[in-house]
Amino acid sequence: MKVTLYDTTLRDGAQTEGISFSVTDKIRIAQKLDALGIHYIEGGWPGANPKDMEFFKKVKRAGLKNSQVVAFGSTRRAKTKTTYDSVLRALLTADTKVITIFGKSWDLHVKDVFKVPLDENLKMISDSIKYLKSKGKKVFYDAEHFFDGYVHNPEYAKQTILAAQEAGANAVILCDTNGGTGTSEIFKIVREIKEILGVPLGIHTHNDGDMAVANSLAAVQAGATHIQGTVNGIGERCGNANLISIIANLSLKLGVSCISRINLKELTEASRYVAEICNMKQLDSQPFVGNSAFAHKAGVHINAILKNSKTYEHIDPHLVGNRRRLLISELTGKSGLLQKAEELELELDKNASKTKRLLKLLQTMEHEGYHFEAAEASLELLMKRTLKKFKDFFKLEDFRVIIEKQKNQIKSEAIIKLKVGKHLQHTAALGDGPVNALDNALRKALKDFYPGLSEMHLADFKVRVLDEKAGTAAKVRVLIQSQDKTNSWWTIGVSENIIEASWQALMDSIEYKLLKDAK
Repeated sequence: MKVTLYDTTLRDGAQTEGISFSVTDKIRIAQKLDALGIHYIEGGWPGANPKDMEFFKKVKRAGLKNSQVVAFGSTRRAKTKTTYDSVLRALLTADTKVITIFGKSWDLHVKDVFKVPLDENLKMISDSIKYLKSKGKKVFYDAEHFFDGYVHNPEYAKQTILAAQEAGANAVILCDTNGGTGTSEIFKIVREIKEILGVPLGIHTHNDGDMAVANSLAAVQAGATHIQGTVNGIGERCGNANLISIIANLSLKLGVSCISRINLKELTEASRYVAEICNMKQLDSQPFVGNSAFAHKAGVHINAILKNSKTYEHIDPHLVGNRRRLLISELTGKSGLLQKAEELELELDKNASKTKRLLKLLQTMEHEGYHFEAAEASLELLMKRTLKKFKDFFKLEDFRVIIEKQKNQIKSEAIIKLKVGKHLQHTAALGDGPVNALDNALRKALKDFYPGLSEMHLADFKVRVLDEKAGTAAKVRVLIQSQDKTNSWWTIGVSENIIEASWQALMDSIEYKLLKDAK
């Protein structure tokens, strides 16, 4: 059995609150989807806005090799001839080989939204498909609100999709537009519809009941061979079916062909790539591809996973391009510490005194407020320093931060004195705040010795008060995310003084970059 994948990230996904794709963003995502092996990419609604029309023009030069771009729109308007309908004419202007149109399957919408007779709605569906087919187009028909319509008026809902089939639709896609249908009902209805249709049957689900992926897979098990979804499940309201999870489940759980095993290994990278363009952090807990999908923290779990990965992993993470992470915390036993040391190419023996000292140090620091599972770069530096496998790239002599308010402006200046080998550097720099000033001064002092620092920037800065009852004297934890051309990493600092905690995390972020470049 083979399933056709249809991505609607650029159209349905663009309706996500907080997301606004540029034309360049849409082209980049389309190219990534093409490389992944997605069969159809829905580019947008031509005529709805200038951006979508520009996309359809530019995507022709994007060099897509595996995917067909699809234009999306509606059926003709009521009481309008197809040749004069502006929506259909705009769809043809997009100049795609494939067009998807949606129509109403629920009589409630026909009566209360369109306010037309039920027979007129059937003609709108039929006329639109026939017209587009006469222009040489491949046409997919999205039966909007099909499941709600089928429950309330099954006979009419069936008439709408039969009208689409008879008009020449190449596939009929049943849509759970409100996202509230249960999985068992999806399976039952799809199986019933499969009996009366002769064209390929598809599924398009929304996630309002948190069942979009399960519902899509159930539809496949009931006979659907065309699945629509979005990368990472983005979309209006609670989102669409997550195409990333669907691909992984089809390939690894159901044994259904959709993309190649080679491309499957690109799934994690594709998910993170699209999340970055959307300017939305990928959920750490996202199944298959999230940063925590194969992360193990409890000592008992780590001990078991090292003996047999199947004990706490449902698949090999490398199959989807992800990796196993053994988190080091106060819950970690020697097994996890030894595995982490091996990963870092550090020699550590289970019964050695230095192993016990390192484990005790980690547990003490975690008790004081450090959180190394969230700052693996700082963990690596700590382990290498403790085991005397790390030589500092520079040595701080002292620093001073001056914060001055002038009229309505607050200015921050940092002055740093440090040594790089025998060279003494004494620099000062301004910044938008004390941490930014420290960062600027530190880079200024090091740039001549380590030019690679110019590639690095701070991507995120988080502060958490560890004991809110202590008020302004409370200890704080600072986490800094840094990024260069190829990687990102987190570092940590803890202190009652927020500047000191920030400095610790900032120092680690710079030292980790220098360590990485030196490898």
